[in-house]
Amino acid sequence: MDPWRYSVQGVSVALRVTPRSGRDDIDGLETLANGRTVVKVRVRAIAGGGEANRAVTELLAKALGVPRANVRILSGTTSRLKQIAVDGDPAKLGDALRTLTAAKPD
Repeated sequence: MDPWRYSVQGVSVALRVTPRSGRDDIDGLETLANGRTVVKVRVRAIAGGGEANRAVTELLAKALGVPRANVRILSGTTSRLKQIAVDGDPAKLGDALRTLTAAKPD
């Protein structure tokens, strides 16, 4: 099951963020212990002062080809688990997310 939901405005995406990583990247999908599927995201920024949240929104905006203003955090501002809203064409955003989270060849 995809970790994003479609709406009239765009999509809502469930993320698990790893701050203070070696790179900014989208690492695919992960199934949590409770069975929930999330998109794994890693950023170089630290968690303090909202820097990691800013880095996450910038990374998603760039990866999905939307303005940064179209990406906002719905919940989880102080947690590794976040719900992010991305405004835009839901079908195009869903296709882009599917491509970004596809299993990468080793």
